[in-house]
Amino acid sequence: MSQNNFILSLLGIKDPNITVLDVTDDWLGAEHRKLIQARLSYPVVKCANCGFSTVVKNGYRKSHVRLASLNGIRYEMELWKQRFRCASCHTSFGAKTDLTQANQTLSRDLKNQIMQFTKEGLPGKTITRLCHCSPSSVRRTIMERVQPHYRMAKLPQHLCFDEFRSVKSVMSFICCDSETHQLVVKLHDRLSPSIVDYFENRYSKQERAQVKSVVIDLNAQYQRFIYRLFPNAEIIIDRFHIVQLLGRALDNCRINLLKTLDKHSREYRILKSQWKLFHQKVTDLHPEKPIYLRGINEYMTKQNAVDLVTNEFPKFKAVYETYQELTLALHDRDSELLCTALERYQPTQTAMDTSISTLKKNLRYVINSTKYEYSNGPLEGINRKIKALKRVCYGFANQTFFFLRIDCLFA
Repeated sequence: MSQNNFILSLLGIKDPNITVLDVTDDWLGAEHRKLIQARLSYPVVKCANCGFSTVVKNGYRKSHVRLASLNGIRYEMELWKQRFRCASCHTSFGAKTDLTQANQTLSRDLKNQIMQFTKEGLPGKTITRLCHCSPSSVRRTIMERVQPHYRMAKLPQHLCFDEFRSVKSVMSFICCDSETHQLVVKLHDRLSPSIVDYFENRYSKQERAQVKSVVIDLNAQYQRFIYRLFPNAEIIIDRFHIVQLLGRALDNCRINLLKTLDKHSREYRILKSQWKLFHQKVTDLHPEKPIYLRGINEYMTKQNAVDLVTNEFPKFKAVYETYQELTLALHDRDSELLCTALERYQPTQTAMDTSISTLKKNLRYVINSTKYEYSNGPLEGINRKIKALKRVCYGFANQTFFFLRIDCLFA
């Protein structure tokens, strides 16, 4: 293999019509650069315009091609392209190569490298530094390679609904497949007309009737139009949001109790420093194993610490037992225990009253959370990656470009 072929193979250039003339090292400002001088030429038999065999060579024209970086150094090719002229129709044209697209300087390999870094979730400035190109080149490459999807070929049978903060404090709607975790759609806002218009304009009634379940949080907005869009779907309240609702009510009651206690009392120190004990399952408190509890500075069992508070304050005990009973029913998928706990609950004049009222209002959907395995976990994982992308990129000003970056993550 000749030295020319070795260099082309190292650079990933497969065009046999390119001949390397020289390789030099220089500096472009403070940036080290490898400059490859090459020539592109091949024989032309007929004119592409008139078809006559009267084509003659007509000199060269210099062009610059930006190549992919191999070892962190900027690579450029000074490519001299052969020019041709037809003696019959007097038209001129140049030699062509697959190394770049027409009228562009970035090579295909460099664009592939940009897209690979984009799929990793790197910020634009980091991609610019690694690929030795301008931020606008990175942006143009992403917009050229990634196109927004109009609709999925087949609407999934199990969906997850949620929202996320996109740009300028705007909340956007997001939907994914509960089984494959594939993104279905991202909308610019979370308004009901926007969601309804999207699904009704892109999917027929027969396609929407195939949807069997939709997992949502406790947002009542979704419940108003889900049966209109998906008449045969079951609404499932996400189990995490139910536990979160009950946990916030328990913490609200605990904080209100703290405000009435002496800061030097044992009960205050337990509620203040060991608040996580009240969120643990009863089976995890281990009443037979004493441990050292920081903040209380005593050796005692977790169950003993909880009993010290619940035995002293009956109202808080009722809230705590309700929390434990409902979370246990959700964990064991016991719909009968769930219904019994909701019906047996007696008002305590705390935030738990509002939480229980909310669950009773959505009882059918809450029971579905114990019958079906689906949850909003996949969508929460997607939202986590979206938040990480926003954080490393220091936010986005353009929502359309932000959605393209999200598509790159999950392509």
